[in-house]
Amino acid sequence: MDTSYNEYKEYRECMDYLDFSNINIFLAYNINVDAIKYYTSGKEIQNLIERYGEDDIIEKYNEYPRKICNPIDYIARLIHAMANGKPAEVPLLDDENLNKWFDNFKYDEERMGGQVGIIANLLSILRTKKVIAYSPILSKKQAEMFVDNDNLVYPSVVDGNLVLKKPIESYKENDPLKINRIFEYKEGIEFKLGPKHIITPIANRFIVASRPDKLRLEIKEDLKEKLPEIGEQIDCAIFSGYQGIKEKYSDGKTYEYYFTKAEEDLDLLRQKNKKIKIHLEFASIQNINLRKNIINRILPKMDCLGMDETEVGNLISTMGYEELGQKIIKDSKMEDVVEASKIIMETYPNLELLQVHTLYYILVMCKKDNPLTTKQLKKILELATILAATKAKLGEISNDSDLFKGLTVPRNKYNELFKSIVDNLQKEEKYKNYKIVATPSRLVDVPKSTVGLGDTISSGAFVGYVSLLKEANKK
Repeated sequence: MDTSYNEYKEYRECMDYLDFSNINIFLAYNINVDAIKYYTSGKEIQNLIERYGEDDIIEKYNEYPRKICNPIDYIARLIHAMANGKPAEVPLLDDENLNKWFDNFKYDEERMGGQVGIIANLLSILRTKKVIAYSPILSKKQAEMFVDNDNLVYPSVVDGNLVLKKPIESYKENDPLKINRIFEYKEGIEFKLGPKHIITPIANRFIVASRPDKLRLEIKEDLKEKLPEIGEQIDCAIFSGYQGIKEKYSDGKTYEYYFTKAEEDLDLLRQKNKKIKIHLEFASIQNINLRKNIINRILPKMDCLGMDETEVGNLISTMGYEELGQKIIKDSKMEDVVEASKIIMETYPNLELLQVHTLYYILVMCKKDNPLTTKQLKKILELATILAATKAKLGEISNDSDLFKGLTVPRNKYNELFKSIVDNLQKEEKYKNYKIVATPSRLVDVPKSTVGLGDTISSGAFVGYVSLLKEANKK
């Protein structure tokens, strides 16, 4: 009885403190359908190994393919992800026969996917004042996966005017459907690959991401003209999906063309409202050339950045700190993540907030002169842990009262360790100009799903941050 009362009190305090109803937000670019298959034992993996040949799979495993061009590429990268227990996303060759091969899997469920889709539904449920969600393609099936709330709208241009309507009123009959195949696996799955006896160390997922040629990461020209008008209506924006850009398209256009368009989009959104806070949600990007373009062309235009620890490692490696990047990916030490975060913030002084989410903790770093206090930043992270635990436990967040379920999930056992690490780092001379705040995650023993947890954490923390900044500026 007392525990329930205390949890309810904490839930109410958190919801009252972080009120999203004062925030208007714009989201771009990526939505898709997630077709999800759950691996619950090693038998299916063993069957795939036997069917496609152990020697060929071992060879591919060692090659570490960065694109799925055939079934063996898929099996090798799936096994690599399962052996390491790390989230991974690898693009799929846009090939009709390969897509048919993946369609033959028996998927357990279909639901909203893509960073914009997941974040839009969540923020709408959390009673954000207005959520404007944009993707360059919107099929009927995709539109039906958005929550049917008045505060969630899709931008269109009708008779030369900007129109904000519900997604279900805005879909286009001829738009293609983008489907990502998500392969979730639980902890403790066992199988063999040659001499390797593999046991999955933790529950996680492997994403085979479709990259249809018809999908171009851009804001269409008619709407592009209205971006300054949209900018006047919003407080903040989250941009994501840059990992979907391809090096070359069938019509001859290249990544150069679409990165230039992306830069223009950001500039136009800010044209009439310089106060907008813009967040980049990073993602697993296999192509190093594309990763460099995101880091060099998109990151300098952002105010906030959200990543998981693998993405921190990849980003810092691409910046030239390969030894530190490999240490982060291999050892997952908080001290290394903080060091990398500092390097990123020093390299990109435009960043005012950097957020890192891992299995065991969520961390933010900002400059010492940030107007939010350490206590306020910690409150933001507390909400993020509740959101993540709720999504992991239930699979989806359907209404804000679901968050009470997240509060019943205990924090993991490393609370005191993280606290001591942060306290010690904060005393070091090299961090004297920064605030570092971390909170332990609420760890679900057997998560319903792990897809979208990072997006859930980042968006909750970012919008909470902007909301508190907005309130602080009123005083």
